[in-house]
Amino acid sequence: MLKIRFFRTGRKKQPFYKIVVVNKNNPPSSGRFVDEVGFYNPFTKECDIKKEKVSEWMEKGAQPTDVVHNLLVEKKIIEGDKKNVVSISEKRRKKIEEKEAEKKEAKEKEESEKKEEEGRESEEEGKETEASEKEESSEKKQEKEEETSQKAEDKKEEGKEEEKKTEKTEEKKGDGSGKEEASQEKEENKKE
Repeated sequence: MLKIRFFRTGRKKQPFYKIVVVNKNNPPSSGRFVDEVGFYNPFTKECDIKKEKVSEWMEKGAQPTDVVHNLLVEKKIIEGDKKNVVSISEKRRKKIEEKEAEKKEAKEKEESEKKEEEGRESEEEGKETEASEKEESSEKKQEKEEETSQKAEDKKEEGKEEEKKTEKTEEKKGDGSGKEEASQEKEENKKE
């Protein structure tokens, strides 16, 4: 069976890939390939693929590897979806899942703390409004008490003024004996 795959060349830490058609059983480093159909430089992203040769070999039954398939799809030589190339070990997958679970727990904790803080703030605001309402009600009570005491004082003053008026009218109506009687009544009221 034939494969279309990368053949690594280039220097150490500077790879350069030839895209070749090889027998599946031959190791990639053997250098024995059937045909060269292009090249790919990952540093400069330079890529030259011969469309006619690729389509010819694919008609003959050659299958591209996942990485080469993704490159061919990217360059629109073949149509289709890209394949998942990166494989993660089970240990790594578990670690990633654990980290995601921890992040979710942390987010949930933060959200619950925010809700609690909002609840506390609303309670504090409620208490503050209650306290302010109590203060307002106590102030209103004091104002009412002051008003009632003021009214009582006003009534007393009005009563005194009426007494004075009545005394004056009696004095004017009567003779001097009325004065003596009024003064005697005042003295008696004071004694009591």
